[in-house]
Amino acid sequence: MEDQHSVNSPRRILSFTKRRRATVSFLDHDGKAYSGFSPKTSEVYGFVGSITTVVTTVLFLVWAYVPQRLLHTIGISYYPSRYWALAVPAYAMVTLVLALSFYIGLNFMLTPSSTSLNTMFDEFSREPSNSVSIPEGDEQPIEPISEIGIHKINALMFNNGKWPL
Repeated sequence: MEDQHSVNSPRRILSFTKRRRATVSFLDHDGKAYSGFSPKTSEVYGFVGSITTVVTTVLFLVWAYVPQRLLHTIGISYYPSRYWALAVPAYAMVTLVLALSFYIGLNFMLTPSSTSLNTMFDEFSREPSNSVSIPEGDEQPIEPISEIGIHKINALMFNNGKWPL
C-alpha cells in the first residue's frame, strides 16, 4: 500500500503519492469527489450572455448605420424604422433620469426635518444606564450600547471640546 497524503480545500482535493504523481479531483454540491470537468451553470449563462450581448450590439449598429440600399442588396428588406434607433435610447435615458430624480425626491420627502425629535430619538434609542457598577482593577467591562445625549454632544461641540460630567 502506498503512502498517500492529501491536501483538502473547499473546492478540490489534491493527492500526492510516492510515484510523484498528482491527481486532482473536484467536489460536487453533495461533497462527493469527481475527477471530470464540467462547467458550472453560472459560467455557461455568463458565456451565453456575453455572446448574446456582442451579437445584439453588432446587429443594432448595422441596422442603425448601414444605408438602406446596402441592406436591400444583401437581401434584408424587413426591419424596424430607423426612428427607433434614436427613440429607444433616448426614452431609456429619460426614464433613467426621471427614476433617479423620483428616488432622490422621495428620500427628501421621507427624511424628517432637522428640528424634529425623530432625528434624535426613535423606537431603538437607549438611554445609558448608570446602575452598572464598575469593578476596580485593570479590566473594565464594555458598557452596553446606548445613545449619547444631546446635552453631551452640544457640550462637546460648543465648550472647546471638554467632555461634560
